Amino acid sequence: MAERLFGHVPGYPEGSLFENRAELNASRVHVPTQAGISGSQTEGAESIVLSGGYEDDADYDDTIIYTGHGGRDPSTGQQTHDQPFARGNRALALSKQNGLPVRVIRGSSHDSPYSPPSGYSYDGLYAVEDFWHEVGKSGFKIWRFRLVKISEKTTHGQIVAEEPAEYSVPNRREVRVSRIIRDTAQARAVKALYDNRCQMCGIRLECPAGPYSEAAHIRPLGAPHNGPDTKDNVLCLCPNHHVLFDNGAVSVAADLSLIGTEGDLTVHRDHHINQVHLAYHREHLVVILEG
Repeated sequence: MAERLFGHVPGYPEGSLFENRAELNASRVHVPTQAGISGSQTEGAESIVLSGGYEDDADYDDTIIYTGHGGRDPSTGQQTHDQPFARGNRALALSKQNGLPVRVIRGSSHDSPYSPPSGYSYDGLYAVEDFWHEVGKSGFKIWRFRLVKISEKTTHGQIVAEEPAEYSVPNRREVRVSRIIRDTAQARAVKALYDNRCQMCGIRLECPAGPYSEAAHIRPLGAPHNGPDTKDNVLCLCPNHHVLFDNGAVSVAADLSLIGTEGDLTVHRDHHINQVHLAYHREHLVVILEG
């Protein structure tokens, strides 16, 4: 089976134009001839096509709010049931988790000033920075992905063998995955309350320069979540539980018991956590695996 390519496809730089999906397939810029997401839920998604198929898509050029696949009636194209967290949707989530770049292709049928007048255009590499679920315009649950343009100074290249899932990095470019850790005054105050001990597991990491912990915002900052940078929206977590929390694997119930793992959230008497933010995390960011 053909290797899966993450990053630019040699010979097809950003701005390349294609007459139809058959040309996209032949170039390997986007392999499927119909599906909007190309990827594997065990390896990640390497490309998407914006073709106007989903009413909830929003295109701001360097930032795209992309609607996942599934839930549509094949004869009418209307959303008729919830989208599952599977196949392409899960592949895009894995690309976010592992820091894999996604090729973005716009089609002329996509209602956007950034779409080509005809055919398809390859518009560069994007990073999946966030994913969540919400009720879409048609009243059914949809998966949403926020993709942000990757600067050419930090473009990635990585080839992945599809079966078995063995990763190999050619001598083309080095791939690095980084995660921004915000450390605002509010975050520092919360970490000080817990003496840098994780509120979920109680672990306090001792490093040569001092103890280390991370501040996790319950309702994420910035659009589309618009969570505040306030103490009632911050948890003190170890890196492991921060990653699990941000990726929807663990959460906190209204009674402060943990969801997805055993135990209860430790809460200092001077730390008043906003239940509205906890409810938002449960409703939009927790991932329930089907099947």
